[in-house]
Amino acid sequence: MMLSWKQLVLLSFIGCLRGESPLQGPMFVREPSDSIVPVGSEEKQVTLTCEARGNPSPHYRWQLNGSDVDLSVERRYKQNRGDLVVVNPNRNRDVGSYQCFATNSLGTIISREAKLQFAYLENFKTKRRSTVSVREGQGVVLLCGPPPHSGELSYAWIFNEYPSLVEEDSRRFVSQETGHLYIAKVETSDVGNYTCVVTSMVTAARVLGSPTPLVLRSDGVMSEYEPKIEVQFPESLPAAKGSTVRLECFALGNPVPQISWHRSDGQPLPSKVKLSKVSSVLEVPSFQQEDAGSYECVAENSRGRNVARGRLTYYAKPHWVHLIKDVTVAMGDDLHWECQAGGKPKASYRWLKDGESLLLEDRIQIENGALTITNLSVADSGMFQCIAENKHGRIYSSAELKVIAAAPDFSATPMPPLLRVQAGSEVGLECQPRASPRARASWRRGDVAVQENGRISFVEDGGLRIANVTKADTGAYTCVAENQFGAANGTTHLIVTEPTRITLAPSSMDVSVGESIVLPCQARHDPLLDATFTWYVDGSLADFHRDGAHVEKVGGSSSGDLMIRNIQLKHSGKYVCVVQTGVDSVSSAADLVVRGSPGPPENVTVDEITDTTAQLSWEEGTDNRSPVTSYAIQARTPYSVGWQTVTTVPEFIDGEAHTATVVGLNPWVEYEFRVVASNQIGGGEPSLPSEKVRTEEAVPEAPPSEVSGGGGSRSELVITWDPVPEELQNGEGFGYVVAFRPLGITNWIQTVVTSPDTPRYVFRNESIKPFSLYEVKVGVYNNKGEGPFSPVTTVFSAEEEPTVAPSQVSASSLSSSEIEVSWNAIPWKLSSGHLLGYEVRYWTSRQQESASRVTVAASDTSAVLRGLRSNLAYNAAVRAYNSAGVGPFSTTVNATTRKTPPSQPPGNVVWNTTDTKVLLNWEQVRAMENESEVTGYKVFYRTSSQKDMRVLSTNRTSAELLLPVREDYIIEVKATTAGGDGASSEQIRIPWMSNMDARGSAAASVHPMSSFIPAMLLLTVNALW
Repeated sequence: MMLSWKQLVLLSFIGCLRGESPLQGPMFVREPSDSIVPVGSEEKQVTLTCEARGNPSPHYRWQLNGSDVDLSVERRYKQNRGDLVVVNPNRNRDVGSYQCFATNSLGTIISREAKLQFAYLENFKTKRRSTVSVREGQGVVLLCGPPPHSGELSYAWIFNEYPSLVEEDSRRFVSQETGHLYIAKVETSDVGNYTCVVTSMVTAARVLGSPTPLVLRSDGVMSEYEPKIEVQFPESLPAAKGSTVRLECFALGNPVPQISWHRSDGQPLPSKVKLSKVSSVLEVPSFQQEDAGSYECVAENSRGRNVARGRLTYYAKPHWVHLIKDVTVAMGDDLHWECQAGGKPKASYRWLKDGESLLLEDRIQIENGALTITNLSVADSGMFQCIAENKHGRIYSSAELKVIAAAPDFSATPMPPLLRVQAGSEVGLECQPRASPRARASWRRGDVAVQENGRISFVEDGGLRIANVTKADTGAYTCVAENQFGAANGTTHLIVTEPTRITLAPSSMDVSVGESIVLPCQARHDPLLDATFTWYVDGSLADFHRDGAHVEKVGGSSSGDLMIRNIQLKHSGKYVCVVQTGVDSVSSAADLVVRGSPGPPENVTVDEITDTTAQLSWEEGTDNRSPVTSYAIQARTPYSVGWQTVTTVPEFIDGEAHTATVVGLNPWVEYEFRVVASNQIGGGEPSLPSEKVRTEEAVPEAPPSEVSGGGGSRSELVITWDPVPEELQNGEGFGYVVAFRPLGITNWIQTVVTSPDTPRYVFRNESIKPFSLYEVKVGVYNNKGEGPFSPVTTVFSAEEEPTVAPSQVSASSLSSSEIEVSWNAIPWKLSSGHLLGYEVRYWTSRQQESASRVTVAASDTSAVLRGLRSNLAYNAAVRAYNSAGVGPFSTTVNATTRKTPPSQPPGNVVWNTTDTKVLLNWEQVRAMENESEVTGYKVFYRTSSQKDMRVLSTNRTSAELLLPVREDYIIEVKATTAGGDGASSEQIRIPWMSNMDARGSAAASVHPMSSFIPAMLLLTVNALW
């Protein structure tokens, strides 16, 4: 039941008082959609959804084909909330268009239409099909003729028996529009029975027609003929926006025709077009307006061609461009509701109110879809729907119109309780309560009505305006608002204050990078007001947090002074200090100019290059507000350490100059240049490097250094030098000229060394006498010519290698791992050179091919071979050597290393002290068969303050030591053999004791050497511990 407007207003008012949710008309959340029901499916019911929100909750009813569905009569329908359930749907009774109506006390809305359809596929009639007789080479069409059906179908053909299906190619084609089978040119292999198979794309049901026999006639082969198009698309085919358009084209002919597609207007086919079934099918996916136009299919063979044409026309269902939205309007106002939809053809519009067509009258008009209602009344409230439709579809947009009638109310738009204004200014007092219709306003100051005069005027919207305010205007101003439904009032207290003035303003400054400054900003304001100080830089609010390292406000709350520490170029700009109170604001500006060292010069270019000079030019960079006074040029090569300042002409480059010549460069070296600008502030950042350039070639000027030589083999003269660095080679084809002569000879012998990295030259000649003096010098050259020679120096030719073997060679074993080899020195004359030393080679019988060697100085006539294996015979031979080579080996001598010393340490070491001595005893060590016999013992001892051990040798198993003064003894004992010292006893400590005798012993397996107290300590009766 729909409520009257008075009831609606009352319900809204009561609901607001109770704090309940506001009333709301129905609005669809879910609407029914088209459904296709497979006939004979297991589903016994179909549900059409419908759900709407609203307050109060909506109730629902349904229509089928424009007639109400009466649930009390029609038992096959059930309603679950808003959903309509069709039980055991029947294709004869239930097919059609359904709409849902949602209603509450505020109005009614209608859902979109939902079509309920039934998909089915009946069987073919059991009728025998006639035999089709054709000549070989002739084309043929086998008709399918699908049975009664609803829903999309697909077609295929069986050849003779299942599962042998006809394969489509350029000669055979199955149309998915008609189901017919087309054979362009019949061959003998085509003879047989053909059965049409029809499949429902909805139900998946499949039925087979009766077989159609195809036979060949006996009157010969069909001659060639031009294509005949049997499958073609309509002359005009409407296509929906976004759909996939499918065009078929197939022709009969002999030879088999070839199919191609074109646009009739000459434009290329869209790139998205797909061709399938050997070009017999053209698909245009996601069809758009630009795809519309005339298309043509061309079938051609050697006998001719044929063309089929058709036009694709574009259409679009209506779609919303501008939806209507809920509106709330005061009674008496006018409403203009825009409703706009796109579509092709252009959509037409109609409006519904509460599910019924909206009746037009003088104050209700519809133009281009827009609804206009003038002089609204509460009775105009309700649910409105705009319907946009063309022949391809219909869409709905729903919204609620609320027309309100209410007494004035300041609760939502209260007047400010306090308003401060500056003396001399103009103030506006607003009075805008909610009211429907609009309220009439009147004003009073205190209890006295406000009258208009030269300074005071009433505003059309109900406000009050006072010009040139004075202190006398201070007071309480009350606005009284009234309409036919009631009255309300609001009050604002007006306070007039003195204007704010800046007493100390910032002044413009000119500073250099790195300085610190203060921009002052101080003001006087009305004592009733609080003032805030804000700074702006070039129009943007200063961010003290972001730039806190440099910028800070100082002076406390009563001042807005701005301090900038270590000022930078970025701090240049226009600074504005704004002093603001609750009533007014004032500002003062100052320009801050920060000057810094210049920025990098730009576009450094090498204009001309020679072997030692380069002419450069550049453009001036930013001067950072301080003119450039001079420039310096720096260079870098692959051989330099970083950038180096270079000499220029002119030597001093003025700030006005932008060219200079660099001099003193090395020829044939790759250089980069950069320019550094300076001003009164200092030197700036260097420019980007120029492109790399190479100076021209020149004759080399630097000879090699450290020319020397000597050494080598017999009949050789070795000359050495330090190669000239690449940066001093001055060009390609660099090499050396080596000159030498015997001392006292006039003519030079010269040779050329072509490699610039070679540090030596060896001259070989049998005429060269050993260890004779030569004068040598080394010059340089390159492709440009020869350079200077180095100073002459003298070197010796190669020495004569030793020719005599050492004599009186002998070998003797020192221990289990050492053998000493001795010999007599060979005779040597100083004129033969310098004897460097002797080489001793040694080996065992199994290691002769991998002999080891040791070398000793020329002054030595013996060598100790160490690290040998025990009890093993070693062979040794000796020869002399110098820088020219080695001499002959001596005769071979041999010696056998001793057996290893005993692995058993002296055991049961017992010590005994008196006032002056320490007496030691230990057990005898007995060597094993593979160990050297014990020949005696060594006692290693030291006091606790000493670092080095002393040794006492004895051939007994006891020893006697003097007692140290106030110190501990640290002692260990080893057996001695011809193979060396044996294993050590455990290190023992004998503590210092006064006025007593003591005794003790230590076992090798009991305590580590850090033990302070021996394992056993025996004291005399009078001993004190």
